[in-house]
Amino acid sequence: MENAGGANGNQWGFKANEELKTASGITVRGVLNSLLENLNKNDTRPLIPLGHGDPSAFPSFRTASVAVDAIVHSVRSARFNCYSSTVGILPARRAIADYLNRDLPYKLSPDDVYLTLGCTQAIEVILTVLARPGANILLPRPGFPYYEARATHSHLEVRHFDLLPAKGWEVDLDAVEALADENTVALVIINPGNPCGNVYTYQHLQKIAETAKKLGIMVIADEVYDHLAFGNTPFVPMGVFGSIVPVLTLGSISKRWIVPGWRLGWLVTSDPNGILQDSGIVDSIKSFLNISSDPATFIQGAVPQILEKTEEEFFSKITDILRETADICYDRLKEIPCITCPKKPEGSMFVMVKLNYSLLEGINSDMEFALKLAKEESVIVLPGKIHKIYQVLKRFLLPNPLILEITGITVGLKDWLRITFAVEPSALEDGLGRMKAFYDRHAKKQVTGDM
Repeated sequence: MENAGGANGNQWGFKANEELKTASGITVRGVLNSLLENLNKNDTRPLIPLGHGDPSAFPSFRTASVAVDAIVHSVRSARFNCYSSTVGILPARRAIADYLNRDLPYKLSPDDVYLTLGCTQAIEVILTVLARPGANILLPRPGFPYYEARATHSHLEVRHFDLLPAKGWEVDLDAVEALADENTVALVIINPGNPCGNVYTYQHLQKIAETAKKLGIMVIADEVYDHLAFGNTPFVPMGVFGSIVPVLTLGSISKRWIVPGWRLGWLVTSDPNGILQDSGIVDSIKSFLNISSDPATFIQGAVPQILEKTEEEFFSKITDILRETADICYDRLKEIPCITCPKKPEGSMFVMVKLNYSLLEGINSDMEFALKLAKEESVIVLPGKIHKIYQVLKRFLLPNPLILEITGITVGLKDWLRITFAVEPSALEDGLGRMKAFYDRHAKKQVTGDM
């Protein structure tokens, strides 16, 4: 057999970028994929996916017919078979500006709007733009791990501030001030909250804005779940406080319209004082978009009709279902002694719950809980924090693990789980019933003395 070596004899001049494995390992997808690998293929019950926020497969969560018609019309018109401009086509950007202006005290223009491949690309854009040497960014704990993954990949230092469960998952603003220094560039908030299901009050958002102004940093407001609020606190966009501090608003049609696969998002500069323009951030955003991919143009072409013609009845139906499933989730979790829910969710599609291992036999981490639950009950939940997943997989489930080692944070809280309630109500009842059966099977037996 001929020598398979490269031009230098025995060594090729390429190898994999190992940093990608590190960044990928702490994403929701990376962890969920490892759980899916461990399902019992002999279990004939349907999988109950309580680990990620994509309810689009369930009949109760179909998107609006207006949105479907808009896509069909866009394709059939043949007007959007061309390349898009790098910032997005003008009618779509104008429609998004008008959509956001409904809730703002000042007016955005189309020039404030940049279209992205979902909200995840918007995160990629702004973290890459901010990643100058030595810079650091303040991220919430718990939070959405894609921020950590992108920051790691861009060599942007991450510093975590805590969200306070006893205060409805509010930002610990004292911690924010203690963490920030002259190299801090931004503070990230997610509202409505992923993974906590919280919705921030106007007053708390104003305090966040004033703190960021004091520190001289921008606020990145992840509002991909905008208006998915069904409790007593109404959704208020962070852009309302753009005159206090520069705000970069990230959003998409993925969640409110239940179409995450359409991959249409936006990054918006909510900055009436023009600080982001003067600092060069706007030009850097444009430069990044010149070397990245664009959302499909036919989807961009459908955006004006989607935003302008969707009836309020559709939105009310979705929030009513989420209110119902949030109630089911909160009530059923009370029946599982090893799980504590500190606050009933009021928004988004998730809730964070605390695990009490002292009530369980042979389960000592959130990842072990999630792996065994997947294996035994075909129910997927997201662990809050994982370390060295290789050892966990090898010990409990896989004889030949596919993942060598991942040290990660997922949503950032050890001994917690993120559970989504954005599923069909009957499926949610089934899944939480299986979790209760799982607890009953693994509960520590009470030892009683002689009478």
